[in-house]
Amino acid sequence: MKSALLKRKVASLIKQLFGILVLTFLFFACSSDDGGSDKTSDYYFKASLDGKKINFYNVNFQGGGNDNRFEHIVVAGFEAPYPTKIGEQLPPSLDFEIWRTGGDIKAGTYTTPQEPEMIARYAVQTANGTVVYNTSAADDIFTVKIESISKNGIKGTFSGKVRNLDSGKAIEIKEGTFNLPYEEIVNP
Repeated sequence: MKSALLKRKVASLIKQLFGILVLTFLFFACSSDDGGSDKTSDYYFKASLDGKKINFYNVNFQGGGNDNRFEHIVVAGFEAPYPTKIGEQLPPSLDFEIWRTGGDIKAGTYTTPQEPEMIARYAVQTANGTVVYNTSAADDIFTVKIESISKNGIKGTFSGKVRNLDSGKAIEIKEGTFNLPYEEIVNP
């Protein structure tokens, strides 16, 4: 029963993440840079997943909280460009999320499972549904080191392991780095 509840929670979180990504993509996709330069050229979200180096697309950093604090942050992106045709399958996605309701997320190190409201997810879309790898297993460690965070953007590193709870298969994430503006799509 606990497993079914956990699966429902994970499925709900995945749906929320995709909703946020889709809305963000639609909201910011039509914006332009009046200066004509590529504002995102210095921004990135990349990592090595089981030895495969990936530079993620449609990456976004979002967050919010009261009194100009970050009580919640999400960094997410896709392995390939977002599909442009209706019915095309979404590429695999990677994200991490930290919650500190009533607190403030600042520069520092955040690690699962010590951070009770932190999760990392890797989602693979298939014809039969979504295969989710995450940090729900207590013995899998995922670490995010935030070097800087503000309404201008976020910069840091990450690494760790995400696991599919059904199969037990784990994916090792190494060499993760990010430098992202706040609420702008990077590498569309």
